[in-house]
Amino acid sequence: MPRLVMKFGGTSVATIDRIRNVARHVLRERKAGFDIAVVVSAMSGKTNELVGWCKEASPLYDPSEYDAVVASGEQVTAGLLALVLRDMGLPARSWQGWQVPIHTSDAHAAARIVSIDGKNLIEGFEARQEIAVITGFQGIHEPTQRITTLGRGGSDTSAVAVAAAIGAERCDIYTDVDGVYTTDPRVVPKAKRLDKIAFEEMLEMASLGAKVLQVRSVELAMLHKVKTFVRSSFDDPETPRPGTLICDEEDIVEQQVVTGIAFSRDEAQITLRRVSDHPGVAAAIFMPLAEANINVDMIIQVASADHATDITFTVPGTEFERAQQILYKAQSQIGFSNLQGTTDMVKVSAIGVGMRSHAGVAARAFKALSDKGINIRAITTSEIKFSILIEAAYTELAVRTLHTLYGLDQP
Repeated sequence: MPRLVMKFGGTSVATIDRIRNVARHVLRERKAGFDIAVVVSAMSGKTNELVGWCKEASPLYDPSEYDAVVASGEQVTAGLLALVLRDMGLPARSWQGWQVPIHTSDAHAAARIVSIDGKNLIEGFEARQEIAVITGFQGIHEPTQRITTLGRGGSDTSAVAVAAAIGAERCDIYTDVDGVYTTDPRVVPKAKRLDKIAFEEMLEMASLGAKVLQVRSVELAMLHKVKTFVRSSFDDPETPRPGTLICDEEDIVEQQVVTGIAFSRDEAQITLRRVSDHPGVAAAIFMPLAEANINVDMIIQVASADHATDITFTVPGTEFERAQQILYKAQSQIGFSNLQGTTDMVKVSAIGVGMRSHAGVAARAFKALSDKGINIRAITTSEIKFSILIEAAYTELAVRTLHTLYGLDQP
């Protein structure tokens, strides 16, 4: 039989009633003739509770023991769903990440999947017609035999990786929304659900603020060509909506110039004034930040004739204070006169593979934003997107302006 992976997030399994609803979705696909692996998250709020307990037990907790604790949330969900499925007369068993096995690196709380052996799951399909209910978000570091976790949102990555390992026909990611939208409907009520979106576009949207999927799950799907649907678990299991298909660009017949508008409120801007303009200064600034695992995004350098330069860049808002401390410690090596910064910034991005073949896409946006009185602090571009940094107060106005400009309001 063809194989299918179904992933359900925390809100989808928040109560026993919702777990029963999940089971009805699984039953529908079993009746459609699929061998099924279900990947589940912890029940809504449970991971936060477990993290809180770890911090209460030991403020400077050991990362490996932290993973052992927080991984237990998914174990509970997997067992409960297997019980409900068996009560419905469906053969099912729960699997923990280490039992599959899902092998990962040893970066506890942020591990990366190294390999998955799908042999045991496939044997369960073929020998016992068994539905595999797998704990998302976790795996095992083989040399140390310690449980690891993949970071927040890691169940998406688990699901796509399992789909690749067992040769699944597709991977359905069930969430509390019915697909991927042109932008956040809470900001733009006219936002539309997309029928299809290219892997590259989804990767950009996920990395630029859209919360629908974890970035690494999209990377894996693109690498292994796993067709992935984003669907709603709150639909009627008997008549679910199709959701949004994430697929190869070639599978989309008619591509818009701009597919979506994403935004990220968690942005901070740092400017180093009168930095000595000589070889190695950029490394002196950005290497200490990289070593501290602080992600630097937009970078602008403005040189002057007197061998001094101003360098502006952005970091996550949560890392603003730590980044400042690191830079002040390195001030003598960098040679800047003073540091200025603010956290009241937002990054707004327009994404679309159609930008490759159309000129002036970003220029139109700059003109439209200027007409609305919105000042742009920084700009970055790539082949299929551009991003601007603006004051947070103008977020909604900028998003709505761009959404209308590129025709995304149209039915």
